[in-house]
Amino acid sequence: MRFEDLTWMDVERYLEQDDRLMLVLGSTEQHATLSLLTDVKIPLALADAASQQTGVLVAPPLNFGVSPYFLAYPGTLSLRVSTLNAVVEDVVRSAVGYGFRRILVLNGHGGNAPARVHLNDLINQLPGVRLNWYDWWLSHSTEAVAERHNIKPTHANWLEAFPFTIVEEPPSQPKVPPKVPSPIMDAKTARQVYGDGSFGGPYKASKEIMHELFAAALEDILMLLKFGE
Repeated sequence: MRFEDLTWMDVERYLEQDDRLMLVLGSTEQHATLSLLTDVKIPLALADAASQQTGVLVAPPLNFGVSPYFLAYPGTLSLRVSTLNAVVEDVVRSAVGYGFRRILVLNGHGGNAPARVHLNDLINQLPGVRLNWYDWWLSHSTEAVAERHNIKPTHANWLEAFPFTIVEEPPSQPKVPPKVPSPIMDAKTARQVYGDGSFGGPYKASKEIMHELFAAALEDILMLLKFGE
């Protein structure tokens, strides 16, 4: 159940019964043969699936994140950290202002990590509000799937290659992980290092593995939506 399908009156009625909200954070950035909005599509699909089972509302996703290292790839649109933090705070404050008290942030992009730190500061100013944060690709559940099948997860490889994120048929052969000279690189250097944009390994996994991965992340989210109840 998304905001886009409701009126303000529907939200008011919802708040009479529930005070939970899912907020999706993503990015618009290169993902090799995958969609530029991969980091939005995956957490939003998880949010929709969780909403179908719980009825918890899903706020409109934030389609832009912090991706300065990919700005040499056309299609990447990046925010400054200060901008992201301000937007996330404003959205949370807006939702809290009219009644939401339990907000789960479903993050799809590693570059958005500073917003989690900022929310740790913001929560001190919001008595009675509970916030949580979930990076689906970093969870123990999804890591366990990768370990079971002995394939390393990373950016723009099999990990993110769901049927709804694949735009162009990916190469059949795995990519040798590039040698990264530094964790801090300008955008031009990053493109030279990463080439097509994948960080290496298999570009694609079986449908069975991807279903297992999605189910593992969804189970995490369903548990988090209980907020310790």
